[in-house]
Amino acid sequence: MAAASAKGTLYLIPVTLGDDIITKALPPDVVGIAQNLDTFIVENEKTARRFLSAIKIAKPVREINLLVLNEHTTEKELPALLAPLLQGKNVGLMSEAGCPGIADPGAQLAALAHRQDIRVTPLVGPSSILLSLMASGFNGQRFTFLGYIPSDKGARVLKLKEIEKNSQRLNETQIFIETPYRNQHLLEDILANCNPATKLCVARNVSLQTELIISKSIAAWKQLELPDLHKQPTVFLLLA
Repeated sequence: MAAASAKGTLYLIPVTLGDDIITKALPPDVVGIAQNLDTFIVENEKTARRFLSAIKIAKPVREINLLVLNEHTTEKELPALLAPLLQGKNVGLMSEAGCPGIADPGAQLAALAHRQDIRVTPLVGPSSILLSLMASGFNGQRFTFLGYIPSDKGARVLKLKEIEKNSQRLNETQIFIETPYRNQHLLEDILANCNPATKLCVARNVSLQTELIISKSIAAWKQLELPDLHKQPTVFLLLA
C-alpha cells in the first residue's frame, strides 16, 4: 500500500499596508518564502498580483495560481481551498488587512486547516491594529479588538457609550475600525459623546509615509484642528 503523501504548510503571509517599502515592512526570510510559492489564497486578486510583482516571485505572476477567499466566500467553499495543501503543496494565505486572520476571513480557513491537521505557520509582518496599540501609550496588558463599529449613527453612538463604559470598568483598551469613508463621522461622534477625560488614539496610515498617530484626551482633542481621515485606513483606540 502506498504511503499517504505529506500535507503542505499553510503560510500566513503578511503584506505591506500600502505603497511602503518592502524591505522596511517585511523580513527577508518572509519575502523568501513567499517568492518560492506558486499557489496563494487571496482576498483580492488585483492587489495580490501587485504585491507578488513587487517582491519579485520566482515564477511569472501570470503563472501563479490564485484562489479567492473574501467576505463572499461561503463555509461550504472553504474545503476546496485546502485541496492543494492536502495534495502536499505549500500555500500562502494573504489578506487585505496586512496580517491574515486578524480582522480578516482567513481566520476561518486557518481553523479548518487545523481540523485537517495541516500545519499553519504565521510569518512576521505589519499589523495596523497591533502597531497602533504599541504607539498609543494605552493599556497593552488588557485590550479588546471590536472590529467594525455600527454604520447607523444612532447605533454607533450607543455602541461608543458601551465601549467607553466597558473600558472604564475593565481598565481595558478598546480598539475598533470603520469603513474608511465613514472615518470622519466616527471621529466626530467620539468627540461629541465621550467623556472629556477619556483618552482617544487615532492611528492613520500606519507604517506609511503619511502615517499620523495622535493620542490625547477627548478634551484635548477638541482643541485640535481635526486630521483628515476620509477614505484613509484608520484604527481608533479608546481608554476611559
